Amino acid sequence: MPSRLPKLSIVLAALLPTMLAMGIWLGGHPRWLPDPVADALLGDEGARVVSEGLDIVEDRYYRSIDASTLTNSALTGAIDKLDDRFSAYLTPGQYGRFRQSVDNSFSGVGLAIRGVPRGLRIQTVYPKSPAKRADVQVGDTIVAVNGASLEGVPERAATARIKGRPGTKVTLTVLRGRKRLTKRLTREQIQIPIVESKIRRAKGEPVAHIALSTFGAQTADDQVAAAIRAAKRRKARGIVLDLRNNGGGLITQARLIASMFLSDGAIVTTRGRAVEQKTLSALGQPIAGKLPTVVLVNGDTASASEIVAGALQDRKRALLVGTRTFGKGVFQEVLPLSNGGALDITVGQYFLPSGRNLGGTGTKPGSGLEPEVRAEDDPDTSQRDEALEQALETLASRL
Repeated sequence: MPSRLPKLSIVLAALLPTMLAMGIWLGGHPRWLPDPVADALLGDEGARVVSEGLDIVEDRYYRSIDASTLTNSALTGAIDKLDDRFSAYLTPGQYGRFRQSVDNSFSGVGLAIRGVPRGLRIQTVYPKSPAKRADVQVGDTIVAVNGASLEGVPERAATARIKGRPGTKVTLTVLRGRKRLTKRLTREQIQIPIVESKIRRAKGEPVAHIALSTFGAQTADDQVAAAIRAAKRRKARGIVLDLRNNGGGLITQARLIASMFLSDGAIVTTRGRAVEQKTLSALGQPIAGKLPTVVLVNGDTASASEIVAGALQDRKRALLVGTRTFGKGVFQEVLPLSNGGALDITVGQYFLPSGRNLGGTGTKPGSGLEPEVRAEDDPDTSQRDEALEQALETLASRL
């Protein structure tokens, strides 16, 4: 009797693609599955209901809606309900542009910004950038990008809208006082000057003025260290560490910067519901030694900048000069998703050596750091920097 196995194999081979296609379709359409099967594929009831709802919209809504659009909208809505302006869902395109921000080179228009309720407030306009040529100014607020409002959009997601491929156009709607301006710019590859260092005089004595713009991937172990060493070779007797308009960056870099001034002891402690409590301490052998130090801060000094300034203040290693800092006492993790996007969500808080947290209730801005010496630059005197002058005078009193 002839074997039926070859014929069965042929039938199964013919049916396999169809079975695979049905499996994929059913996995994406859980309402067609028996409850036990759907639960096994989708997990708990909440996840199943969400998937069912998106499935119904995709299949039955009167006009066609792309599945990826539904996914993006659902995730954006879920994050919005957290009422946390530091958390965001980044679409695949936004996430790709965001990843550039951890480096000091990116394609954009040449701005450093900070998120505010209405959009993005401009902290720095880099020289020879598209923004500089278009007369975008410090203090302006970007309220829309390509006609889409930024009100309520988290900072990183809003920033990602401005970035893009070199040579492409972007239109910014800018508020300057009561004026509403439209700026159409062409994106370019931007190189951010992370550290600017200069020898100045404090009561006739040479001191180093080291301005740090961001805590990027190569901040601490390269440019700041080099600036301090160069200042010591030039016999600088003190340091003004300028963290004005520095919105922060990597907490690991904050630890390294603070370690340049502290020989031991705690710098910051992180705590969160789903993250292990951890205390980051100074690494020993500080490059700055015992050079008297003043830290210059303002309302746009935030996050990693506040960690450094607060640690040096708590440990009595430096005096703060300027205005009260921003008050960001929480930190985020960027968690990639399978669709190429990512969730940028708040996962914990950080605490200074004294135990204080810089934030407010939940994720609201808190009290920040209060400088020992108050000083503020007058924007109407473009040839002077009154806050820096006060910092130099304060440093002179400690030499």
